[in-house]
Amino acid sequence: MIMWLMSIFVFAIAITLSFIAHWIFRWRNPPCNGRLPPGSMGLPLIGETIQFFIPSKSLDMPHFVKSRIKKYGPIFKTSLAGRPLVVSSDDDFNYFILQQEGKMVELWYLDTLAQLVGQNNSFKDGISFGHIYKTFKKLITEHFGPERLKEHILPQLEDVIDEYLQAWSKQDSVDLKHSCCRVILDFTSKLLLSYDTEKNGDYLSRTFASFTKGLFSFPVNIPGTTFHECMQNKDNILKIIKEILEKRKAYPESSKGDLLDSLIQQMKADNLFTDDLISYLIFVLIFATSETVPASLTLVIKLLSEHPLVMQELQKEHEEIIRSRENKETGVTWKEYKSMTFTMNVINEALRMSGSVAMLRRAMVDIYINGYTIPKGWTIMIVPASVHLNPNNYKDPTAFNPWRWKDLGSDELSKTFFPFGRGMRPCGGADYSKVFLAVFLHVFVTKYSYSTVKTGDIVRTPMIEFGNGHFIKVTEKQEMK
Repeated sequence: MIMWLMSIFVFAIAITLSFIAHWIFRWRNPPCNGRLPPGSMGLPLIGETIQFFIPSKSLDMPHFVKSRIKKYGPIFKTSLAGRPLVVSSDDDFNYFILQQEGKMVELWYLDTLAQLVGQNNSFKDGISFGHIYKTFKKLITEHFGPERLKEHILPQLEDVIDEYLQAWSKQDSVDLKHSCCRVILDFTSKLLLSYDTEKNGDYLSRTFASFTKGLFSFPVNIPGTTFHECMQNKDNILKIIKEILEKRKAYPESSKGDLLDSLIQQMKADNLFTDDLISYLIFVLIFATSETVPASLTLVIKLLSEHPLVMQELQKEHEEIIRSRENKETGVTWKEYKSMTFTMNVINEALRMSGSVAMLRRAMVDIYINGYTIPKGWTIMIVPASVHLNPNNYKDPTAFNPWRWKDLGSDELSKTFFPFGRGMRPCGGADYSKVFLAVFLHVFVTKYSYSTVKTGDIVRTPMIEFGNGHFIKVTEKQEMK
C-alpha cells in the first residue's frame, strides 16, 4: 500500500514538473507563424518588467532599451507586465507602423495604462473609435488650433505666465518640475472646462502629479501599492470632471464657451458621446499636458543654466523682439511668435532629449519585418528616446545643441523626430504645447533671472524625472529700457 502511494506521489510530481517545464518552454518560445525577433521573454508572468523599471541616471536612452539594441538589434521581443511585445527603434518600421492604425495595428495600452487612463469601452469598436476620434480631433482643432491660439489663447497666456513667475520670485525657491506642472495644468484645465484654480487651489495639479508617478507601475491594485494610489487619484480626477459636467448640463446658462460646452453640444446630437466618455476625453487631454511639457520645460531651464552661450543667444532673440515693438507695453503677437527661430530650436532640442515614454500599438494581423514575424495580438512599443537619442540620427545625441536644428531638414526629421506622435494620431495639442513653451521662455528670459538652489539628478524611469527635485530661485529683473 505504501509503495503504491509512493508511486502515485512520484507520478504526480513527475507530471507537475513536466507541466511546469512545458509551460516555461512555451513562455520562452511563444507560438509564431514564422520567426520571432530576437530577445528574451524573461521570467514567467513578470517577464522583464523589473529590468524595464530600473532607473538610468542619464539623459541617454533608457538602459533597458539601449542594452538590448546593442545585443539584439533595433527590433527585439520581450514581455512587460505579463504581455508579449516587440520593441522597435527602427526608423523605417516605426514610420510604417504609425501609418497603419486601423489597418494592421490599433491603439493599445499595457494593462497598467489601460486601467489608469480608463480605456473607454467605446474604443473597442473600431467604427465607433474612428468616428469619435474624428469628431474629437475637429473639436480640439477648433479650441486649440492655430486660429484659436492666435486670436484667443496667445493674448492671455503671457499675463498668466507672468503672474506665476511673480509668485515664484516671492519664494525662497521652487521645485521646478512641480511648479511648471501646476502652471500648464491650471491654464489648460481653465481652457478645457473653466476649472477655477483660485477657488479650488492646486488640488488638481497635485493629484495629477501623484497620478503620473504610477503610469508604468506593476498593475497590482491592492492598498499600499503605487498602482492602487494611482487608481484612486484617477477616480478623484474623474469625479471632479464629472461634477463640473453635471452642473453644466443642469444649468445651461452657466455655459463658458470652452471645450466642455462643445462636447455637451455634441452629446445632444450623437449618442456615442456619453457622460463617461466626455469625462474620459477631458481627463486624457489634461493628462497629455501633465508630463511632456513640464518635463521639457524643466529640462530646458536646467540646461540653460549649464550652457551660457545658449542662454545668451536666446535672450538676444527675445530682447530684440521687445526692442522692435512700437509699443513696448503690448504682449507677444502671433507674428513675433512665428519669428522665434532660435527659441523653436531650443524647444525642439528639449523635446528631443526629454521625449515621450512610448507609443503602443497592437498587431491586428501577423506583421512581417526583416525576416521576422510579429504575431497577431502582440503589442508593438515604439520608444521615441531610442530614435531621438540614436547617434545615427543625431550626432552626439546627449549634447544640448540647439544649433543642430539649423541643418536638419523636414525630410530627415519625418522619421526621426516625433515628440507629439505621428501617423494617424498626432497629438492635437502640439501647436498649443509649442506656443506655451515659447511664451514661457519669452517671459522667463526677458523679465526674470534665476539661480540653481538644488540640482536634481536626471533619471529615466523610463519617464524623465529629476531625482529629489530641481529647485531654483527666481528673481524679477529691472524693467528693460
